[in-house]
Amino acid sequence: MAKQSRIGRVLSERKNDHLSVVLGHRHESPRESTGFEQIKFVHCALPELDLDLIDLSTHFLGKKISAPLLVSSMTGGPIRSAAINETVAAACEELKLPFAVGSQRVALEEGGAGGLGKKLRAIAPSVPIMGNLGAAQLNLGFGAEEAKRAVGLIEADALYIPLNPLQEAVQPEGNRNWAGLFDKIVAVAQAIPVPLAVKEVGGGLSARLVRRFTEAGIDIIDVAGAGGTSWAAVEAARIEDPGRASLANAFVDWGIPTAQAVVEARTTCPNATIIASGGIRSGIDIAKAVRLGADIAGMAAGVLQAANESPDALIERFRLIIEELRIACFCTGSGDLAALRMADLHAPAWSAEERLK
Repeated sequence: MAKQSRIGRVLSERKNDHLSVVLGHRHESPRESTGFEQIKFVHCALPELDLDLIDLSTHFLGKKISAPLLVSSMTGGPIRSAAINETVAAACEELKLPFAVGSQRVALEEGGAGGLGKKLRAIAPSVPIMGNLGAAQLNLGFGAEEAKRAVGLIEADALYIPLNPLQEAVQPEGNRNWAGLFDKIVAVAQAIPVPLAVKEVGGGLSARLVRRFTEAGIDIIDVAGAGGTSWAAVEAARIEDPGRASLANAFVDWGIPTAQAVVEARTTCPNATIIASGGIRSGIDIAKAVRLGADIAGMAAGVLQAANESPDALIERFRLIIEELRIACFCTGSGDLAALRMADLHAPAWSAEERLK
């Protein structure tokens, strides 16, 4: 690995701090929920299905995947990032699941792979892989060329642009200038050779913003709502100054709950590809997300411990999650995902109407 610059070392140390906080279970809001706990499926006592023949497969980024489950971005310094991403790649190739890498900023700024190179595609040749370039970087000199490099480094099928204004605002070294980023994101989407997807990182995407993106031609939307990892809590856990930590802690329950964000995004943009992430912890949560309108669901923190252990541990974790999803389909009388989207449900009457006025 090439020698890192001072900035590269700072970025890597910060990413390692983030990983340690999440592995230490200091990353979730004690108050905010995803909204999924408010939703109950109507139990079907006579499903008249063969459990083992339930079809969970779908398509994502032009490729068939075995279940509507995306392994969302995980990060760390180059060494930890390389190990985690290679573990994720091996598990996803085995199970035919898509995955997204963490921030490629270090790799782009240092001129190396930073643990995010073509080896990932060699490990996972048949599944969708998503790159990652933070929106705030577009106001720090990054643009279409860097986005193309991010895609090329890992031969990605799509590129995530994460939106994390709250995290940047409470982070002592965060990027505070977000002026004009919408047009820059659209310009990147038009310049790169693969689809661009936008996502939040725990605050949720509003119906209004989802519609604005889709009207601009960006139609892969990861709502990444509240109720899972709170990046305000993550930053608070790593800030040494008590005043700055208190400021970050004031926002640990900020955001749109994931379940509500899914409903609003689907209501607003019926033809978009909607990814539900933010506090997805089980196959039952995935089933609820699909029923509410998501095409697939993303998991990161919920499988990070297994990803930090070994491919076998991660594969076993995913198999249990997928089996939970299969049983949820069975007990709603749903033979496939299309049927699951019509399953009887008790849920709050969320609507995007008021937010759009």
